[in-house]
Amino acid sequence: MNSNGRFVDARVAVCVGAALCAGASSGAETLGQAFREADVIVDWRLRYESVDQEGFAQEADAATSRLRAGLQTAPLRGTALLAEIVWIEDVVNDYNSSTNGQTQYPLVVDPSDFAAINRFALINKSLANTTLTFGRQRINLDDTRFIGSVAWRQNEQTFDALRAEVAGSKLKSDLTYANQVNRIFGPDSPVGEWHGDVLLANVSHTFGFGALTVFDYHLDLDDAAAVSSNTVGLRLTGSKPLGGIAANYAASVASQTDAGENPADYSERYFMLEGGLKIKKATVSLGYEVLTGNGAIAFQTPLATLHAFQGWSDKFLSTPAAGMEDRYVKLVYPAGRVGPFSSLTAVAFYHDFHAEQGSAHYGDELNISLVAQTEQLSLTLKYATYSADALLTDTDKVWLSLDYAF
Repeated sequence: MNSNGRFVDARVAVCVGAALCAGASSGAETLGQAFREADVIVDWRLRYESVDQEGFAQEADAATSRLRAGLQTAPLRGTALLAEIVWIEDVVNDYNSSTNGQTQYPLVVDPSDFAAINRFALINKSLANTTLTFGRQRINLDDTRFIGSVAWRQNEQTFDALRAEVAGSKLKSDLTYANQVNRIFGPDSPVGEWHGDVLLANVSHTFGFGALTVFDYHLDLDDAAAVSSNTVGLRLTGSKPLGGIAANYAASVASQTDAGENPADYSERYFMLEGGLKIKKATVSLGYEVLTGNGAIAFQTPLATLHAFQGWSDKFLSTPAAGMEDRYVKLVYPAGRVGPFSSLTAVAFYHDFHAEQGSAHYGDELNISLVAQTEQLSLTLKYATYSADALLTDTDKVWLSLDYAF
């Protein structure tokens, strides 16, 4: 879990042989040495998810195991090879994965019984302050509100892409061209892959008052013309000490228009404002997020890590046609070392959802989580309850996850 209460994926590299960890090696002189000094990647997660949703006679029960395994070689002439597979199996499969045909249960989008290439890429760092990545890779930009790897799901979202990252002392640029998006639904799903031209540009500069980011995300998707779009925006994040407490803030604005073969002709807006106070260990934040809609089409974020936003029950993976206003309060409390755990973190959200056009109150949602960690182990307990008013159905979800990396 990151500092603002969003969940990120656990990734641990273990060095073998004479290798030095975290890129400390000066590089290999031969291909054999590059493989001998490779970092081995092992990331295993066992998770149980329960969904009780109004309109279904039966609750969903999903227990799934996900293993990611691979390696990243030591750099040879500035270039390393990253290769990683993902293997997902179900232990209890009383759920609708979107591909298993069990539509009598609520949806749990964790496909099972498959192994696939999760990441396969060449990583070059021969140019100063520059990382070039070519191949299948995960991409997380800013807080993943627009572009992310959807790390919460068992099958993450990856991109077949060429990416260039240039990091100076204050100015950073991140440019990507992708021709395929490998989505969380898995290879057996008809929407498991999106092909087309995806151009991602993200440039940030650090000032005294915070970090200012300019972004432009152009999605021309052959398989999903209805969400092909161009999104241009600004994002500001920062913090400031105020005596014995600290204030943090984030703001973002964006404009989205149709692109590619999208049959719609539209222009919608995005606004977000969040402010928080850190008092001793606890951080309390208030936020307001708006995605506008005209009654027929709304601002969409199809490549985002959507689970982290607008409630963990995932009721609003697509923005309703009348748009969305999400008023929320968030509490993050890192308790520190507790018993055998090196850290224990509690997070709570309350969301109040309204239509951006008109006066409809969609509903509200409460989210609570506890994450306990050791050096290699992570235990997560999460709960989400959505109370419907004018849209969708009452839903309760419970998760229990065990992550172990070695």
